[in-house]
Amino acid sequence: MDGSGLRLGVIACAVLEIELEALSRGLDNIAHVEIMEQGLHNEPDKLRAELQKAVDRVEALDSVDAIVLLYGLCSRGIEGVVAKRCLIAVPRAHDCITLLLGSKERYAKYMDENPGTYWYSPGWNKCHIPPSELRFDTAYKEYVEKYGEDNAEYLMEIEQNWMKEYTRATYVDMGVCDVEDDIRFTRECADWLHWKFDRQHGDPGLFADLIKGNWDEERFLVLKPDEKVKMVADATVMTAVPA
Repeated sequence: MDGSGLRLGVIACAVLEIELEALSRGLDNIAHVEIMEQGLHNEPDKLRAELQKAVDRVEALDSVDAIVLLYGLCSRGIEGVVAKRCLIAVPRAHDCITLLLGSKERYAKYMDENPGTYWYSPGWNKCHIPPSELRFDTAYKEYVEKYGEDNAEYLMEIEQNWMKEYTRATYVDMGVCDVEDDIRFTRECADWLHWKFDRQHGDPGLFADLIKGNWDEERFLVLKPDEKVKMVADATVMTAVPA
């Protein structure tokens, strides 16, 4: 679908704010932007509720014709979000890393070849403390203050268990900001965790086309009013169903 002539309201996770600011410069089709708190995908029901509130706010604006969600499925948190007046465009992606890499195919190929990858990026490093010595020390101090030293030791064992699933720290960036310090930090994280380090150069094509309104069916799903996203178990990632 050609959405290039529409005035867009963009709703984005904070982890993509840096890229959005860079790629939207000079675009006059973006009428409104809302940045959402990072981490909502950890509670999909909360993400769904907050996104719905944002959609309601944005489509109440006369200046907006259609809404862009800078989200993937994100733990299925976007399922159920619906607009009454506006179109909603969303990338066919499981999470935001697809938007940074440029395609769901590249993301799938990388994960197939490199299972156990934990992703780092400008936004992820800014918005939360990724697996690292800093994260370990911060969590340990919080647990000691709240529960005492003995309980903190036990809680840290639980905290670290999930990290055993990972073996690689991969930093991905589009080159839209200075990342030298970020890359150094990510290398330090990988060394401390005894993981491999990798850097992937992102591709802005998917991200840019989404916010420009260049919505082909292969890469994007465009919801009509009173339609919602439903995850599907094939390469299309998602489909539209009646709300």
